[in-house]
Amino acid sequence: MYLDSYSVRGFRSLAQVTEIPVSRPTVLAGRNDGGKSAVLTALAFLLGAHRLTDEDRTYVRDEEESSGRRCAETWVEGQFRLDADEQADSGLGEHVRIRRRSRPGETTCLEYFGSQPTDPQLRDLHRLLKPALTKLVAEYGLSPAGNLKEDLLAKLTEHAKTVPQDQGWQPLPKTLEERLPRLLSFGGKDESPDNAVRTALNSSYKTHLEDETLQGRVREIEEEINQRLEKEADSLCRHIRQHCAEYVNVNVKPMVSFSGGFKGAPLHVSRADGEPVDLTRAGQGSARRIALAVWEWTSNLLENAELAASGEPASAQPTQTIVVYDEPDTHLDYHHQRTVMDIVRKQCALPHVNVMVATHSMNLIDGVDIADVVHLSLGPDGRTVVERLKDDQHDGIDFHLGQIAASLGLRNSVLLHERCFLAVEGDTEQQSLPLLFRLAQNMSLQAAGIALWGCENNEGALHLASYLVKHQRTVMLMIDADSRTNKLLKDERLRRAGLDLTTQVSYVGEADGYNELEELFSDKQWATAANALWPRPAPQAWRPEDFEAHRDGKKFSARILGMIKQEAEDKSPNGKPAMVYGLASTLTAPEDVPRQLREIFTRLQELAH
Repeated sequence: MYLDSYSVRGFRSLAQVTEIPVSRPTVLAGRNDGGKSAVLTALAFLLGAHRLTDEDRTYVRDEEESSGRRCAETWVEGQFRLDADEQADSGLGEHVRIRRRSRPGETTCLEYFGSQPTDPQLRDLHRLLKPALTKLVAEYGLSPAGNLKEDLLAKLTEHAKTVPQDQGWQPLPKTLEERLPRLLSFGGKDESPDNAVRTALNSSYKTHLEDETLQGRVREIEEEINQRLEKEADSLCRHIRQHCAEYVNVNVKPMVSFSGGFKGAPLHVSRADGEPVDLTRAGQGSARRIALAVWEWTSNLLENAELAASGEPASAQPTQTIVVYDEPDTHLDYHHQRTVMDIVRKQCALPHVNVMVATHSMNLIDGVDIADVVHLSLGPDGRTVVERLKDDQHDGIDFHLGQIAASLGLRNSVLLHERCFLAVEGDTEQQSLPLLFRLAQNMSLQAAGIALWGCENNEGALHLASYLVKHQRTVMLMIDADSRTNKLLKDERLRRAGLDLTTQVSYVGEADGYNELEELFSDKQWATAANALWPRPAPQAWRPEDFEAHRDGKKFSARILGMIKQEAEDKSPNGKPAMVYGLASTLTAPEDVPRQLREIFTRLQELAH
């Protein structure tokens, strides 16, 4: 069972928020008290890891009563996907809505939305005892295969599917409740190293309890779990010593109670001189670095679980694990913030792991696809408002980033993603490259940390590149091969500007004997795009030969643009930028992007790393 997104109603400041994605990763951004922690805690409530209290319930605000009364109902609803076995066992489809609901004075319930008999007697049959089932079988005149409870229940269930149905909420089957995703939650900025260790090892503890070889061995299970956890704790201790060299002695002693669950694993460290370190009084930076080592080790634990699952039968699908980080970058310097992002990426690469991160750090926000960033803010009524990216084109991404930066009180210059600048000649490259880069690299330019600048012409591109190099910024100059005839772009001039001709200057087309960007695309690609976007009058169609005929001149792009405008039926591209963008929009696979461009994009990512 996989959780794709969830919605919340009546939980703290989340009066009504919808479709919060559970991605790889999802980044929650926004001001303090904007609702980031509430969103994560609501997820924990849905998955059974948080017990709702009256203080969690949203205050009601309406025209008649401004405050003082809690809402009558709180629920968190998830959009789940079931695997084939779960569908077969439950009788449900692939996509199902499941919610956990709580009302004051009532027991919290877990429900799914689906078909149920209009006749209330045929609902929740699995909760009935055998005498009640026997009575119903007789009442409906059914003939079960036998007199066992299972026979009675099977016949009644079969009959229930044949009667008129209603759509509504009903109790979730126990088998599906046991398949809910597992939550691995690391606390906020004040979390102690002990809590981080306990969270990491508790996940391993639960995995061992599910081991079939331990079933029935009640007397031995405490000792065996202890032994297993001690070995893993030793591995964790070694990892912490490698990560934090100043601590030569690191020791963790797990304490396990079968009846009470995993109690904890106090962490003890000491320096080279043998002096113990009281982590409750140590600097926040030291504590967070130890937590960082624990998170990194957790990545290895998750990876090992994936490897173990790969050896199981195909029907034994591993449980989805959702790792939650609440402001993991707090008290960490820039280098360790990058380490956090590396850990998140490693965990997201695992097939059955999703990650959610609440953060203020633009370094973390910049490191993911902006479509996976959820911006949270408080509206005028003090309730959280969720903003998602609506336009995934380049301008839309920049606008969304601007909203986030404004909410964090950051200068607009932060949006320049100054890990790497790509300076190009003009509108053609500025419009088409974001689309081509996303297709080839499976991420946006912004997510890769690359700022794209259109400079109107090659001279402008050189001026920008020179300025950025002078100010010690990473930059690449990308220009058409025919720009070599421009005296401003002679090799010596570029060197004086501070550019490395091997890594920072790309002459588009030159490696293949072409003059400009447009020539990199094949005649077949041009013909396909033209037939889709600018067709000739029927029954004529564009052929690759029509474009091949224009490759013997210096300005291929100008000649094919003129041809299309002259021969297209009723619409044609409004200039070269629109023509190239149209072609790019018809490509569907990474290998459709010309090889030379893919190589340039790879070098760009290396520069931005």
